[in-house]
Amino acid sequence: MRVLLHTPLKPPDHPVPSGDREMARGFSRLLTRLGHKVVMPALSRVAQGVPEPEAHLGLERRARAQAARLIATWRALPAGHPERFDLWFTYHCYYRKPDWLGPIVSRALGVPYVIAEASHAAQRAMGPTRLGHRATERALAAADLVITVNPRDVAGVRTRLRPGARQVWLPPFIDVQPYLDARAHRMTNDVPLLLAVGMMRTRDKLESYRVLAQAFHLLGERPWQAVLVGDGAARAEIEAVMAPFGQRIRFAGAVSQQELLALYASADLYVWPAINEAYGMAFLEAQAAGVPVVAGRTGGVPAVVADGVAGLLTPIGDAEAFAAAVARLLDDPAERARLAANTAARIAARHDDRAAAHALAAALATLR
Repeated sequence: MRVLLHTPLKPPDHPVPSGDREMARGFSRLLTRLGHKVVMPALSRVAQGVPEPEAHLGLERRARAQAARLIATWRALPAGHPERFDLWFTYHCYYRKPDWLGPIVSRALGVPYVIAEASHAAQRAMGPTRLGHRATERALAAADLVITVNPRDVAGVRTRLRPGARQVWLPPFIDVQPYLDARAHRMTNDVPLLLAVGMMRTRDKLESYRVLAQAFHLLGERPWQAVLVGDGAARAEIEAVMAPFGQRIRFAGAVSQQELLALYASADLYVWPAINEAYGMAFLEAQAAGVPVVAGRTGGVPAVVADGVAGLLTPIGDAEAFAAAVARLLDDPAERARLAANTAARIAARHDDRAAAHALAAALATLR
């Protein structure tokens, strides 16, 4: 089957790393693994970035024209042409970046319409977010299948599906093997190494770094060092809040996948407050490399970090509780080792590509 992969938020070839990009790549990888041909024709692309709500009306108008061109192009192609597709698959659809194209094109062409990782928030129905909210509702009403990645989204999405449409939960996934391989080369640190991976953006990411800095202050004189991986517009502000820790903090910037694997393998603890995090791909990556996690209990994070089994979860935004959890594991290497021993096995069993491909195949089979 030829599958058109539509990624309104961030395409697989986007130059800036993020969880959205990795999940888009992941779904492309799974579809290919299942024997499908993934296509991303130019006419299915949309402008990158999240637009302001006031731009949504113009975006909708342009999307209708774009959809008409895509439909006309498809219909002009002979049956069996390699640019024809049999299924429309959208990854990520929510009020700030809805899928304007999929409902129109799939209905006109009579192809199944699948959405992965959609969210519906009733509080967005009024005010400046209403246009994006309504577009998301139209997409959900048109979908034949919705694949929900964040368990927090299950209930809201279910209320917007038409009769006969299906919703399945697919836990977030990664290719575990590179992280297992990196773990095999792990070296012991003289001083515990803390690792955090997050884009240095304003809003929620910046707030997570601020909570992390507050927690570092509360660790007192305990020995630790930290590596912060990521870059972005808020880096200068983040460097300023971390400045009091001097040489204890190293800013690694944006790193390659191989460099990131080496950092995971060298870390003793992964720390991230996760302010308004959906679920956090980096939590999966750290655990796959055998690194226990301290995280904020928010969104879908509890679905990927088992509290007391592979890490510790703390109340969201509570720097004191976060610091206490980090201190507990810094002070107790045996407890840290116990959690580390559980991490890779749990991720391999629950969040590896192989399990995800099997679940995706079963979900897509319901469309026939």
